[in-house]
Amino acid sequence: MGMTITEKILAKSAGKAKVEPGQNVWLNVDVLMTHDVCGPPTIDIWKREFGDRAKIWDKQKLVIFPDHYIFTQNPQANRNVDILRQFASEYNLPNYYDVGTDRYKGVCHIALAEEGYNIPGTVLFGTDSHSCTSGAFGMFSTGVGNTDAAFILGTGKIWEKVPESLKFTFDGELPNYLTAKDLILQVLGDITTDGGTYRALEFNGDAVYSMEMDERMTLTNMAIEAGAMNGIIAADSVTDKYVKERSQKEYEIFQSDNDAVYRSEFHYDTSKMEPLVAKPHSPDNKDTVRNVEGTKLTKCYIGSCTGGKLSDFKSAAKFLFGNEVNVPTFVVPASTYVAQQLEIETISGVSLKSIFENAGCVIAESSCAACLGGPMDTVGRAIDGEVIISTTNRNFPGRMGSKKSEVYLASPLTVAVSALTGVITDPRNFL
Repeated sequence: MGMTITEKILAKSAGKAKVEPGQNVWLNVDVLMTHDVCGPPTIDIWKREFGDRAKIWDKQKLVIFPDHYIFTQNPQANRNVDILRQFASEYNLPNYYDVGTDRYKGVCHIALAEEGYNIPGTVLFGTDSHSCTSGAFGMFSTGVGNTDAAFILGTGKIWEKVPESLKFTFDGELPNYLTAKDLILQVLGDITTDGGTYRALEFNGDAVYSMEMDERMTLTNMAIEAGAMNGIIAADSVTDKYVKERSQKEYEIFQSDNDAVYRSEFHYDTSKMEPLVAKPHSPDNKDTVRNVEGTKLTKCYIGSCTGGKLSDFKSAAKFLFGNEVNVPTFVVPASTYVAQQLEIETISGVSLKSIFENAGCVIAESSCAACLGGPMDTVGRAIDGEVIISTTNRNFPGRMGSKKSEVYLASPLTVAVSALTGVITDPRNFL
């Protein structure tokens, strides 16, 4: 009996020839990532449990990105960054990317990719549920709590149960009105927010492999919305090119065996799929854009680790070019690199940044911003009574701010055309 890609990577990490779902193994961690929300408590637990002589198992493998509550006057948020700054200074950490310096990168999940930490065949743990994003690179990546992270910080190891795998194959060519966001909303609608609990979601098919890395990251990013342990896409030439441009590390590429065992398999014909939304208040509350078309909006938001990548802005800019938005629209690049590219990338000689500005959008600094609510002075934050359409990944009550607001999740195409009309609108109307 063969193994899935997830099982092969975990077997390699555990130093075993073979592993099976349900088996518990000690993993050797290749990268531990943390940020300003979970970093301070992780450090606190590590110091407490490992004592006064606590040592970091491998400074090169620890990566810290302040990114969540960054551009705010909130004293607690500022204090968290101060704690990280002191820790990085005290232990002379090479991979600390401080806000307010030219090393600041923005959202951790995108920065991990851009800075060359996402290496096929390796194992990454992060103190953030969306750490599964890195699985787009043919690696195992998942989120852990602060206590587990503190244990990794001291030992470089973690005790994990090998997950069962679910396989999602998207056949055919992706139509120009669909994006990865539509595909993952389809999956979530089909299996629900607990259908992937402690399982690996493996994505496959021609439509998936036709995508650039940015788009693949959207699929794996939202695996956690199904409760999954990880999302994963086998590395190919597209992955290989992206990684080699950013890292000198040697790596091994894994593929699932033909006789690998999956708990379930799902097949989709992308030519028959439609633009989708997740209605309030759950990422699995799936509906077609057509069915909710005309819903009046108070705000549009294009950003986050899910929807603030360069591919997302390119998609949105095509519709916003030469037009003006009808409701307040926030553009929040996921990373400082993406923000720079908005000034470089053009449509008909006009930069993406200028297109957004000319359309009347508010362009904010790179961070998680309103994706998870944030302090009261966070840009784009939801207030009482608002109806928002957003490229973010969660729409639980209060996720983007006020619990008395409603958030629809959608692709950057759907958000862009909805910004122009002021109501939820199908992107096919503009094509």
